[in-house]
Amino acid sequence: MPAPSTALQPVLAAIDVGTNAVRLELARPDLDGALETLHQERDPIRPGEGVFATGSMPRETADRLLSTLRRYAALCRRHKARVRAVATSALRDARNRAEIVRRVREEAGMNLEVVSGKEEARLICLGVLHRKPPSSRSLLVDIGGGSTEVATALGEKPDNLWSLALGAVRLTEVFNASRAVPPKQLRLMRSFVAEVVRKTLPEKLSRMPRVALGSSGTINAVVSFASGDSAGSASARQISQAVQALAELPPERRRKRFDPRRADIIVSGALILEGVVKHLGVDSVTAVNRGLRDGLLVDLLYRQDTSREDPSLADAALAIGQRFYFDEKHARHVARLALTLFDQLAALHQLPLSTRPYLEVAALLHDIGNAVNYERHHRHTYYLIHHTDIPGLAERERELVARIARYHRRSPPDLKHSGLDGLLPSEARTVRKLATLLRLANSLDHSHQQAIKTLKATQGRDGVTLHLKAKQPLDLEMWNVEREMPLFRSVFGKRLSLHLSR
Repeated sequence: MPAPSTALQPVLAAIDVGTNAVRLELARPDLDGALETLHQERDPIRPGEGVFATGSMPRETADRLLSTLRRYAALCRRHKARVRAVATSALRDARNRAEIVRRVREEAGMNLEVVSGKEEARLICLGVLHRKPPSSRSLLVDIGGGSTEVATALGEKPDNLWSLALGAVRLTEVFNASRAVPPKQLRLMRSFVAEVVRKTLPEKLSRMPRVALGSSGTINAVVSFASGDSAGSASARQISQAVQALAELPPERRRKRFDPRRADIIVSGALILEGVVKHLGVDSVTAVNRGLRDGLLVDLLYRQDTSREDPSLADAALAIGQRFYFDEKHARHVARLALTLFDQLAALHQLPLSTRPYLEVAALLHDIGNAVNYERHHRHTYYLIHHTDIPGLAERERELVARIARYHRRSPPDLKHSGLDGLLPSEARTVRKLATLLRLANSLDHSHQQAIKTLKATQGRDGVTLHLKAKQPLDLEMWNVEREMPLFRSVFGKRLSLHLSR
């Protein structure tokens, strides 16, 4: 049989609404998983202009953004592309972000996702480190207009993510530093950067590389200037010298050396890079030409690969659970049982494989509300997940996970229940099915003793049978599973029975 044509591979589209510009990239994966760029656009419309000073995106800026995104959406539809559109620091900080997101959805027909700083850092890691050997360790720095992302990674998987509320545009606006930067102002800016960096980044990072990778346009420009255009890397000393030289350079000469909009913020960008490099104690920075947009494409590529197991989301959930002192053995066991039910009853629930991680994260975190109060811990669990940054989950996905976990006990996930308000009908049905599987899995470890050794679910004409092998009596578990049987039948239209053996 001939190999499938590359042309059959879906086109992927990444849209990045940054502080300085909006960018689009269309790419198609080949059979080896490499991405071939089909089309790129960059519109320097400055979405963050005025946001950091006023706290809101002006109407004229929003109109420029909408005009650009309508054009991008038309291009994506023409290519029948799978799209992920994200907005970063400028929209994160804008008070009117909900209105902007609504306008984008209604006027451009596009879901614009306002990602957290940690999710932004994760995506940048994916873009820069895609296909890195699993054993290679990297340190990554990305300076945007409104924030700076720092990450350490093993292979392409980040193990530490930090987001600093410190960007080239933000710092320029705070200190009105777009033109001349006299020595006193430079000292104040340097002190401010050092304080923010010190409060956000740890003092020491173990086994950290001596060379940092710098992935943004700002870092590329600073490194090029600092190294005299002779190389793609600059030492820590060269970067500090560049800060001084850029501050002393008259604004008109800066504009001749750099793009005018870049020239306005280059001193601030160099100061931030200097502050991060000094704090981390690295020897040099190497500029790379990949970043957030590439990470969005890789993320889309991984999401469509149903055979790929990605443990990073579960690892992130476990780290959150540990912060709330959860019962990790119980959480892991419930997650294992829930995923077994999901996999073995796929023909019954008919949910896409992309929803499986929602069930896993909800199962791992279903009891974290106990850290607040046991009696209503399902509601506290919802609140904690809803307000916790989980790298790897979009904001809407995190909301679905929070609702699944909220329904692991007490009120059943009835479609008319107030806890499902605000969801699309398809989302409500997904939450209802996954929450039912989670309730069943949680009942099977009600004693928190991990008594079940194996679970096998079989489906017949009359119903579903759970075949259980246990290492001790399951009286408590049996009683609780029986309580969940009516809900199971209501949701899936099948009678549930148990078969127990030792």
